[in-house]
Amino acid sequence: MSDANQLVTEDDTPVDNFASAKQQRLLVSSLYSSIQQQTFLAEANVGIYHTDGQPAIVPDVFLSLDVQVPENWWKKQNRCYMVWRFGKPPEVVIEIVSNKEGDELGKKLKIYEQMRASYYIVYDQTQQLGEKVLRVYELRGRRYFETSENWLEQVGLGVTLWEGKFEERQDTWLRWCYQDGNLLSTGDERAEQERQRAEQERQRAEQERQRAEQERQRAEQAEQRTQLLADRLRAMGVDPNTL
Repeated sequence: MSDANQLVTEDDTPVDNFASAKQQRLLVSSLYSSIQQQTFLAEANVGIYHTDGQPAIVPDVFLSLDVQVPENWWKKQNRCYMVWRFGKPPEVVIEIVSNKEGDELGKKLKIYEQMRASYYIVYDQTQQLGEKVLRVYELRGRRYFETSENWLEQVGLGVTLWEGKFEERQDTWLRWCYQDGNLLSTGDERAEQERQRAEQERQRAEQERQRAEQERQRAEQAEQRTQLLADRLRAMGVDPNTL
């Protein structure tokens, strides 16, 4: 394999636009916020070297299961994803279409197909490449086939389009989801869910306190009525204890 020192692991090319940057953060951060029991590596704008002697390809997002970044990630050979070092290609590669220059359905598709990534997802929010906003390709044998199924069986995750707010921006977003359709939460969403649960617990505790107070007041009023009746009976010369 090529000497890692000769590889261009980063060339300081910036992310192409704000929308893509946010979309990438959403996809990557929700994986790390939600998946705790499995080892995986997910990244955005990190080069993948797939074939010795060939330049890297840089997907907008990738997900690779059962691997992790080496401890010393500043070493040249550890700065990017070299398929021969990790022992496998990523299971999922995602491209976010910004214009017609990326050739996502041509050259990139062929490279990911050759690399043998199990799934290739093209998110074309502004419909640069046609009417379809979301395309999912599954590797069957040596070829990619477009599928209408958004559940990625080999990964145990799905993808879906979601209308909502992320980092204060309302839009349609590509999200990971479970088989039941529930979304993988971001850190902020998890914090909000915890805040809501804590508030619900506080409200339940307050309701219990109010019920206990009402019961105490009812018991106190009943005791006062009993005492008042006893006082009246005594005033009439009747011992209430004999009744």
